[in-house]
Amino acid sequence: MKIKKFTAGSMPDAMKTVRNELGHEAVILNSRIIYTGGFLGFFRKKNFEVIAAVDPKVEQDFKTSPKEKGKKVSAIRSESRFEKKSIEEENSNINISQSSKENDLLIKEINELKSLIKLSNSESKPLLTAYPEPIQGIQNWMYEQELSPTLKNRFLTALTEKWFTLSSNEEKGDTKKILKEEMFKFLSDKHFGGVTFTKKFVNVLGPTGVGKTTTLAKIAADCVLNHKKKVAFITTDTYRIAAIDQLKTYAQILNIPLEVCYSLEDFKAATIKFNHYDVVLIDTAGRNFRNKKYIDDLFQVIDFEMEMETFLVLALTAKQKDMEDIFEQFSAVGISKFIFTKADETSVYGSMMNMMEKFNIGVAYVTTGQNVPDDMISASSEVISNLLIEGY
Repeated sequence: MKIKKFTAGSMPDAMKTVRNELGHEAVILNSRIIYTGGFLGFFRKKNFEVIAAVDPKVEQDFKTSPKEKGKKVSAIRSESRFEKKSIEEENSNINISQSSKENDLLIKEINELKSLIKLSNSESKPLLTAYPEPIQGIQNWMYEQELSPTLKNRFLTALTEKWFTLSSNEEKGDTKKILKEEMFKFLSDKHFGGVTFTKKFVNVLGPTGVGKTTTLAKIAADCVLNHKKKVAFITTDTYRIAAIDQLKTYAQILNIPLEVCYSLEDFKAATIKFNHYDVVLIDTAGRNFRNKKYIDDLFQVIDFEMEMETFLVLALTAKQKDMEDIFEQFSAVGISKFIFTKADETSVYGSMMNMMEKFNIGVAYVTTGQNVPDDMISASSEVISNLLIEGY
């Protein structure tokens, strides 16, 4: 655990020094403006003081397996308790003189070290005194939205650096605007938007209960009504009679042909039959993603060698760890983009950013209800950032 104090003529210079010496995983514990030099109170030089720290154990912990992570987190907590106890014992032995500036500084540094120990506990709420007051609300919001530690550090560092460069109080007060700008930067290299119409086949995958069939109907309606495309359905979801009936109903309403495929031969025959259609939308069975056999079964009924876009459907009501496990299971298929459903059933949207950061994949759509075709939005940087910042 390493803690250092940095002083520079500007906040950007201070942040640059922090990154160079402690790395991008460094956490800012405190920042303030100080004045040095001068004569009789005049001609003083303005400087920026930043106290930052980094814990290599915490950084390494995020890269380990869940089993190893549990062991290392326990070790970190045990070490933190030991260090905290040692600090308290040392503090009790110090003969503090209230009039001594040197001892006052020592007490301050001890308290800052205690704060760092608390901060290393990933389950605790963030220390709001670690950043300038206007940014403390953003820090708390990031905690509530369950953003990953690396994203929180990235955004808070950028926000603090930008905040100190602004001159007017009005600009500094609009922290949401500053945050949105930083989110745009993060999302700038991600691919967004729905069906590109560059490939005939569009495949929709996902676990049980995420709303794949309803989402597929919404995509079909968008292709027919808004893009004037000739669309056909293929379903391989032969495990649930209700799923076939549901898709048949949507197909009749939209006047779209439907083929039910039980084998790879059926699938190839259906693709030949729909050769003259612009878009062929493929529905799949929602199975238990933890059983790899069910994932392997997809290759027995769908020809993934064909040119196709594949969207992985994830519910925003799911746990972050489950989302990551689902992606790992389906990754063998080759995922083009995410579709996030049930945005209307939660107030926590950080998992969208976390998944994009972890797997470097963009978002096709976000769905906000059961109504076909209305409750679906084509994703973009603005849609994602607005949903996180403003809520549903």
